[in-house]
Amino acid sequence: MATLEIVGYIAGFLIAIALSPQLIKTFRTKSTKDISVVWTLIYISGLSLLILYTAVNRIVPLLVFAIIEFFMAFSLFVMKLKYK
Repeated sequence: MATLEIVGYIAGFLIAIALSPQLIKTFRTKSTKDISVVWTLIYISGLSLLILYTAVNRIVPLLVFAIIEFFMAFSLFVMKLKYK
C-alpha cells in the first residue's frame, strides 16, 4: 500500500467520524431543531455523487468512507424527520 493511499484512508476516516458527535447528541437529546433539512439533503446529494465518482474511478480509500458518511448523514436525516 502506497504512502499516499494511507493518507487517503486517514483522511476518509477523519471525515467519516466527523458527523458522529452530532449523531450521538441528536440520539441522546432527541432534538434536531438546529439541524437544517436543506443542508442535510444537499450533504446527502453531494455524498451520493462522491460515491459515484469514487466508484467509477476506483478510489477505494475515499469510496469506503464516503459510504460510511452517507449512512451517517442519512441516519441524521431520518432522526430529523422522526424527532421533528
